[in-house]
Formats: sequence, C-alpha cells, structure tokens
Amino acid sequence: MVALSSLQVVQFRPPQDLSLHKWRPRSFIKCRIAEPTGEPAPLGQKTKYMDGFFEKAFMTLFARKMEKFAAPAKNGSASKEKGWFDYDYESFVDVSKRVMQGRNRKQQQEVVREVLLSMLPPGAPEQFKKLFPPTKWAAEFNAALTVPFFQWLVGPSEVVEVEVNGEKQKSGVHIKKCRYLENSGCVGMCVNMCKIPTQDFFTNEFGLPLTMIPNFEDMSCEMVYGQVPPPFEEDPVVKQPCLADICTLASPNSSFCPKLEA
Repeated sequence: MVALSSLQVVQFRPPQDLSLHKWRPRSFIKCRIAEPTGEPAPLGQKTKYMDGFFEKAFMTLFARKMEKFAAPAKNGSASKEKGWFDYDYESFVDVSKRVMQGRNRKQQQEVVREVLLSMLPPGAPEQFKKLFPPTKWAAEFNAALTVPFFQWLVGPSEVVEVEVNGEKQKSGVHIKKCRYLENSGCVGMCVNMCKIPTQDFFTNEFGLPLTMIPNFEDMSCEMVYGQVPPPFEEDPVVKQPCLADICTLASPNSSFCPKLEA
C-alpha cells in the first residue's frame, strides 16, 4: 500500500495547480464492494468484495514478498508457489498471520519494513523527501493518493478535514471499516503489521509524519498526514484488549492484546 504511493515519486511530477480538490484518480482503481448498499457490511458481518485485476495483483505482490518471512502453512509441507491470480484476500491475511508466528512485536514490524523497502526502486525515499517535504500541500496530496491506492487493503475511505498543529487541512483519511482488521479480527495484526510499520515508514523513511488511529469498536480508522505519531508506549493502542469474539489468536484473560508486548 505504501509502495504505490511511494512509486509516485518516480512516475509523477506534482501538479502545477496546487488545488487538490480538483484532482481525482481514475475510476478503474475504485474499490468494489459486493454488498447491495455499496457500503461496508454492518458491524458483526463480514463485507463482501469483488476483487479484480488490480486488487489481486497487489494481494499477490505483497503476499509473495511476505511468504519469505512466513512460517510454514498448517500442513507443514512446502507448498508450490502460487500464480498471480491464486491469491485472494483470505490467503493474504493467512500469510500475515504466519509472519507473526515466532516473532515479537518489533520483529514483526521490521519484516513489514523490509517488505515495503523491497518494493521500491533505488533511491525512492530520497526522491520522495525532495518532492514531498513535510508541508500542508504534501500531506493533502498523499491523503488524496491514499484513498484509491489503499482500498485493496483497507476498503473504501474518504479524505476528511483534520487539524494539525492548530491548522485545518484536508490531510485526513477516514477508513470506513478496515478490511484488514475485519478479516483478521486481530488487534496485534492491525497494530504490528499495519499501523506502526506504515506510520514509521512515512515518518522515518519518507520524512512525512503520519498518525493512524484505529477504532476497534467499529473497525474504522483515521489516518492523519502531517501529524507526528506518539511514541508506542504513549499510544492508546497499547492498552487495547483482544477482540475475543472474533480473533482466533485471542487471549480473553489478558487486559491487553499479548501480541503488543515487546
């Protein structure tokens, strides 16, 4: 997900017109939901999606990269490498779960970082920093890119106005119901395999601060470009208990998700 936004550094020049509200990505990358309402399913129900070429290609790309770090599948045998259209979202999530096995929180996050770096062309972070210094415009531009290019992973989202350092700007992204959290049901996967690595990647590798604020009650999430994330120890997610009703890895007796331990 980060990779696509990052590749814009190489492929595109910032538009001369700095009004981002007129810029819209092409409709072919629009996330397709199979629900009759066209919106994510109500809480407690899993949203149905119609994944096309774009979605399956990225599921496969990320899953193949992550397979190198994943524990063997349940049957314990070495499985034949899947083709480009053999991966679906469930198998992608399964790879993520197997990456977590035998690794602590920091090791899981480091795997995601290595996967993201491996998908970028040489020198991409440096080019990103030159083209997108930490300004209001850069934050708003990346928020606009996030909506189409994140959708295969997290589902539909929209750009929203937020306040960063006392200034209102359209650099926020509201994810209506995160597909990754919905399918994994795991607080640890949300935090260790998505939230923290993505925050760190933008903030440290690209030099553009990003804070992600998941809501475990309704499975929505807020992304705020331009806002420096808090230290992990001060982040509210550290006190988040398991979603015991839906997580297969849950520890119901623990006051917080054990996957968040160092």
